[in-house]
Parts: sequence; structure tokens; C-alpha cells
Amino acid sequence: MKKTYRVKKESDFQKIIEYRQTVANRNIVLFVRPKEGQEHFRVGLSVGKRIGNAVYRNRVKRQLREGMRQLKHILPAEYDFVLIARPNITTLSTAEVVKNLRHVFRLANIIE
Repeated sequence: MKKTYRVKKESDFQKIIEYRQTVANRNIVLFVRPKEGQEHFRVGLSVGKRIGNAVYRNRVKRQLREGMRQLKHILPAEYDFVLIARPNITTLSTAEVVKNLRHVFRLANIIE
């Protein structure tokens, strides 16, 4: 996933989280904020220390980025997302992470 698809600034993270449109499943929390005039969606990842050491956190981030890369053709351009990983996600394979991402986006009525 290209860097232009990422939310990097702390202020952008705060705006998305403060919008308070959120859905969750057992492994992922999704915050959504509509934003007009974008050519593509943006996503920010948050993987806390409760997940494990740096090796586990980086693995989870790679899996989430890969999942977003696989779903980018069906995600609408006018949204910013923040994904927060929950501790159970460390036991999942990449395919299961993608399945969880699809589920959470369906719950938010972003995809069908």
C-alpha cells in the first residue's frame, strides 16, 4: 500500500477518532470519518503494546496493510479510516485478518 494511502499526522488521527463513528469485532476496531474531495481513502493503523513486542506489532501492521491493499478496489474514496488492533489478532493468519477487515467494513456499511 502506497504511503499516500496512510494517515500519518497525530491531528488527523484525532479528527477521525473524535468523529466517533466506530464499529468493532473481536480483533479490530474501525473508526470512520467521511472526507470529501479525496482521490482515494486513507487509513491509519494503531497497534498498541498490549499486542506484544515489536516483532508481533510489526507483523500485525503488515497483515493489516496487506488486507487494506486487497480491499482497496472495493473501498470508497471519500473516507478516512483508523484501524486499532486488539490482542486476539496475533493468533490470526493474513487471510483471517482480511476476513475480519471485510466483516468490520460490512458492519460499518462501507462495503456490501
